[in-house]
Amino acid sequence: MARYTGPKHKLARKVGVNLLDKSSQSLQRRLNIPPGVHGRKRKKRLSEFGLQMREKQKAKITYGLLEKQFKNLVQAVQSKKGDTGELIVSTLETRLDNLVYRLGFAKSRMMARQLVSHGHVLVNDKKLNIPSYQVRIGEKISMSPKFEKNLQVLQAVEERADNLLSFLKIGKNLSGELTRLPKKDDLQVPFDVQLIIEYYSR
Repeated sequence: MARYTGPKHKLARKVGVNLLDKSSQSLQRRLNIPPGVHGRKRKKRLSEFGLQMREKQKAKITYGLLEKQFKNLVQAVQSKKGDTGELIVSTLETRLDNLVYRLGFAKSRMMARQLVSHGHVLVNDKKLNIPSYQVRIGEKISMSPKFEKNLQVLQAVEERADNLLSFLKIGKNLSGELTRLPKKDDLQVPFDVQLIIEYYSR
């Protein structure tokens, strides 16, 4: 299954939540109307399975994962000790592409994924082009020297302001570090993790 590259508004309206990296007043007004010509007429109550599937879709869309990737991630986490819901969020949040976005080096997760895939991101000063790489505590994330003055990156950093999550630390010359694993209380995710666990436990 190929990664979705169509209109992001359509995806957000499909699940009824703004899953985009930026707020949009026009999208906010239409969130409760499903996409399509008959969107207003198609609204119906979801079954338990439908609710579980919708939450799974929200998580996949938010982090830009394909079904197989997300299923493997959840199944891997379920075999570990600890709070499964918290482990799912922590694993998603510590992906390299997500941390590049969270550190403010990219305006969106999609832009962050492209930066990583094209070899513009370094981990401990070594080029790493795997977006799904699980960053470990203490590892340094930075932009390649030739991309430190890239206008898009500099604009993203400028717009970041001081909205840095508590498990991250900013360093010098467009660098950052994961100081600890994320916890549930660190951020609000736009999906119900328990319903996702139930979906894959069927």
